[in-house]
Amino acid sequence: MCGNVDLSQVRSLMRERAGGMPAAFVRTYGCQQNVADGEKMKGLLAEMGFRFVDSSEEADLILFNTCAVREHAEDRVFGNVGALKHLKRRKPGLIIAVCGCMTEQQAVAQRLQKTFPFVDLVFGPHVIHRLPELLHQVLGQPGQVRLLGQEEKTIREDVPIRRDGRSRAWVTAMYGCDNFCSYCIVPYVRGREKSRLPEHIVQECRELVEAGYREITLLGQNVNSYGKGLAEPVNFAELLRRLDELEGDFRLRFMTSHPKDASQELFDVMAASRHIPHHIHLPFQSGNDRVLKEMNRRYDREKYLSLIRYARSVMPDVTFTSDVIVGFPGETYEEFQETVSLIQEVEFVNLFTFIYSPRPGTKAAGMPDPVSHEEKTRWFAELLKAQEEIAARNCRSLVGSTQRVLVEDKDGKTGLLSGRTAGSLTVLFPGGDGLVGEFAQVEVTEARGWSLRGQLTEK
Repeated sequence: MCGNVDLSQVRSLMRERAGGMPAAFVRTYGCQQNVADGEKMKGLLAEMGFRFVDSSEEADLILFNTCAVREHAEDRVFGNVGALKHLKRRKPGLIIAVCGCMTEQQAVAQRLQKTFPFVDLVFGPHVIHRLPELLHQVLGQPGQVRLLGQEEKTIREDVPIRRDGRSRAWVTAMYGCDNFCSYCIVPYVRGREKSRLPEHIVQECRELVEAGYREITLLGQNVNSYGKGLAEPVNFAELLRRLDELEGDFRLRFMTSHPKDASQELFDVMAASRHIPHHIHLPFQSGNDRVLKEMNRRYDREKYLSLIRYARSVMPDVTFTSDVIVGFPGETYEEFQETVSLIQEVEFVNLFTFIYSPRPGTKAAGMPDPVSHEEKTRWFAELLKAQEEIAARNCRSLVGSTQRVLVEDKDGKTGLLSGRTAGSLTVLFPGGDGLVGEFAQVEVTEARGWSLRGQLTEK
């Protein structure tokens, strides 16, 4: 049952509509939390009798699970939804659904209603568990079905999950965000912070380890503020301690961390752990204190660097990745240079870099922004050049070392296996397909720019 809807009712109606076993095409945009949401929706669809296809042309249901963080992602969604108009004409029984963070923005929801009336279902990330009920409504009435702004106060633990991979798994530790960074739409579309009970997280991870998963990543918009609202005083460091006690051969990662909530206790737990790699994704966004204040990040450059120094004091081999915004409203070139200097000081193994994208409804969207996009693009290129030099230097330092990597896939261009080190660097090396999803010892033999090549070893 899902609310007042029996899953068998939807299964029967969809089989009748499709003339057999219905097919679903699910496409997810954006962050790992969106991926995790997509796996839950696939779990519900599987229980409703759907099979899954890789092409919209084959589908009886097309579901776009969207991201609202940047304008480019929204433009892609609108373009792909618009392209379905002709398919809908050819297949009037096709159901088109758009869900996720984009839909919780009023302007987007209105545009979907007015410009894309052939979209049958629009719903937000808070009501994923009601997907069977919503599909039942679509099947029983004409017109667009919409369910937005329905944030749940409790966390549903009964939603089935159909995981996309067999070796790597995403586990949500908490939902929402309370930070309200001035450039970010997430608190408005994802709601306030809510933490899952630690026993539910531990049980889910235990089952994944027992099922043979080799890497588990804990998710949250601000994962290291975990614990808010719980009756039991469990912070994120304590949650990691409990998960590290699980027996098995696996890695435990987490993202995304906010520097204001990163603590020495967190780094101490990582240093003492058996399963947590010495790697942390710690977004800093800008290296200039005035810009950080305008971003409402609630830390300054020195606070960030002090975290880096402490982490390295307890984990000398720790590596860092980060997020950076170039061209925040009002940022000057001199202030941007402080971001470049911070990158050079920390020496990140990788960066996720973005030119500022205004999000309607956020404070930053109303700030004066005198620097042209062309100028910001030049800054962006300068930053990338600095990071590429650092990444290449980091890669060269690993030549001759032996790394334990999790083999994730086969590289489509080279035919080589692709694996990731504990420090989150990718290594390509020859090997059999049977290694995919397993750990392997790989000697790094070559650094090509900021990528690694290697060979299997018994060391």
